[in-house]
Amino acid sequence: MLRLIGILLSALFAIATAVLVWPQFFRLELTFPITQIIASRAALAGAFLGVALVAALLLFARPLRGFAASILIIALLGAGANGVVGAVRGFGSDALPQKTDESVRVLSWNTAGAAVSADTIAGVIADQQIDVVSLPETSEEVGEQIAIMVRDAGRPMWVHHVNIHPDVPDGPQAWQTTILISADLGEYSVIDSSRDGSSNTGAVPSAVAMPVDGTGPTIVAVHAVAPRQNAMPQWRSDLEWIADQCPEGEFILAGDFNATLDHMASFGTDGGTMGRCADAAASTGNGMIGTWPAGLPRLAGAPIDHIMSSPEWKATGTLVLDESGGSDHRALVAQLEPAR
Repeated sequence: MLRLIGILLSALFAIATAVLVWPQFFRLELTFPITQIIASRAALAGAFLGVALVAALLLFARPLRGFAASILIIALLGAGANGVVGAVRGFGSDALPQKTDESVRVLSWNTAGAAVSADTIAGVIADQQIDVVSLPETSEEVGEQIAIMVRDAGRPMWVHHVNIHPDVPDGPQAWQTTILISADLGEYSVIDSSRDGSSNTGAVPSAVAMPVDGTGPTIVAVHAVAPRQNAMPQWRSDLEWIADQCPEGEFILAGDFNATLDHMASFGTDGGTMGRCADAAASTGNGMIGTWPAGLPRLAGAPIDHIMSSPEWKATGTLVLDESGGSDHRALVAQLEPAR
């Protein structure tokens, strides 16, 4: 009887391991609680190693030896598979290439409202020579302060802003998203459907800014709702909307997607990660670096903040900043070059 129970538990553990290693095959990556469990593959690999250690200790108990050996093998396979995925996506590369005349550097930073000061953000813009800034949870006032600071530093930028509930005074800053775009890229305007919410992410706003003269990439500052249990339908809807923002043409998507590459498996087209847009961090060796929560080690967190671009642009380097500036998100920088 004990042997049969061991075989059953081993089979169940093998199935669970397969689901967690490759949830896309089972179409469970968008299902609670699988969504939450797979958010950090590095942490998941660590959990498998922990199970393997316990199983190795159980090998010393003769009646449990067969069961422990099977669990040990499955756990090591699970940890190894996650390690292979991590190696493909990248465990960290902090080098940006030299900026060229055609380069566009993009900064994505969920500032958690007023947690990050305008001075800190302006300093990163200046240090990293940023051209496009996506700031979920940042007010228009803070955006204007940043613009004044970077203008005085010789890097003038236009400020664009969306507030999903402008009729509510002093509402939470999660209802707001701000974009700054270098004047060198030309004049941009946020489309009406972003402002009135007729086409937008649902609970927290994104913003679509298009070049006024039609020259240059459309820029989408992304903010999807977090995949809490009671918000899963809205989260899936937000991801569908984001993927729809990268059809044919030039696009740059940047912001807090509240989703990892595993969650996005069904949203890519023509080889893209979301729509036609490809993830910059994954293509430059930073795909496994966690951007949230900032209080955890870089590999233990979830990589839910992204910068993506359509095939007309190619990522040549990314950088995940160690300092969060007081936010619960790390900032992400990407350098994009025209693809020729």
